[in-house]
Amino acid sequence: MTNATAEEARQVELAALRQVADLALLPPTLNTKPGPEYHVKNADYGMTIGIERSPKGRLFAAWIGGEDGPSAYMLLAKSDDDGHTWSEPVLVIDSRAKHLPLPRSVIVGNLWTDPQGRLWLFFDQTMNHFDGRGGLWVTRCDNPDADQLVWSEPKRIWHGSMLNKPIVHSNGEWILFAQLLQNRGLGPYGVGVFPELDPLRGGNILVSKDQGETWTRRGAVQFPQPDWIEHRALERKDGSLWMLARTRRGAMLTTSNDVGATWSEPVFPPQIKHPAARFHLRELASGKWLLVKHGKQIDQNEGRSQLTAWLSDDEGKTWRGGLMLDERKGVSYPDGFQAPDGSIYISYDWQRSKKGHVLFAKFTEEDILAGKLVSEGSRLQQPILKPGKLNED
Repeated sequence: MTNATAEEARQVELAALRQVADLALLPPTLNTKPGPEYHVKNADYGMTIGIERSPKGRLFAAWIGGEDGPSAYMLLAKSDDDGHTWSEPVLVIDSRAKHLPLPRSVIVGNLWTDPQGRLWLFFDQTMNHFDGRGGLWVTRCDNPDADQLVWSEPKRIWHGSMLNKPIVHSNGEWILFAQLLQNRGLGPYGVGVFPELDPLRGGNILVSKDQGETWTRRGAVQFPQPDWIEHRALERKDGSLWMLARTRRGAMLTTSNDVGATWSEPVFPPQIKHPAARFHLRELASGKWLLVKHGKQIDQNEGRSQLTAWLSDDEGKTWRGGLMLDERKGVSYPDGFQAPDGSIYISYDWQRSKKGHVLFAKFTEEDILAGKLVSEGSRLQQPILKPGKLNED
């Protein structure tokens, strides 16, 4: 080996990086009794992941600690009083270890309550922020209303990661939005050690026909000037899918007429202007679509500020409303759900590095159309997390 050519040396280096990346294939440990080191008073970062509701009304919120990078780990808290107060973390997934040659992180994901009332926590375990392969893992709590929460052993579903909740198609299939980033890796993995995955890169569609027991990749779409993708689709009345995704130039639109196998050429929707940031898109019980985006107007934005909620009753052709959820700079990463009484809950973060606040808003369709809170019980800028080390008096 001491006489290796430059190309032979490169291949040895790539093989070593692949071996290190395999450390992210080891099942992570679920910490169901987090110690005080994970308490809010000791936190120094807060990036929201998602918010969800159990069948009996318990709220769950997940966020990232450490950083949006190689030192990231995931935390989960609960509320039994509609978000007025929150517990200390009840679950932590922290794969960091000082003895590893490169950092191993747990970063991005989401919470989802399935039609059977089970709570799913999706997360990405990867080396050094993104090793070119990533890993979409899940753990599930079958009784999220229990006094003692029991979680399944973590299971790796596929490569990549996800940030937006699955949907259930009218054909009965569960559709999961898995992103395998179109760049080949970050940091030392930017050299690209998984070239065999290049044909799979983009906004992927995973499908389950057995209520999440197994998942199959159906198709994908690649985007020009790709970013973190963060795609999500809604089903139109004719069964086709209407999907938005994040790019460096803003949100792009694509559609599929075969439940995700093939997709139209991505375009910028003329009625929606959004920065390179996460949005929230979902169908409400009324049949209307909800979009939470940045900007006072549907066709304008000023970066990661002015988080607003909009409604469409014509499958995304036009949007009405414009309820301002938070006008401040540095608000981002909305996620949400709708409760049985029609209330909409949206979580997001504010200045995740400087303040680390994770908050939520509770409102209704009537509030959105009025452009202000008009419904009893609606409220804005409700705290979930205020990291102690960033918010000391």
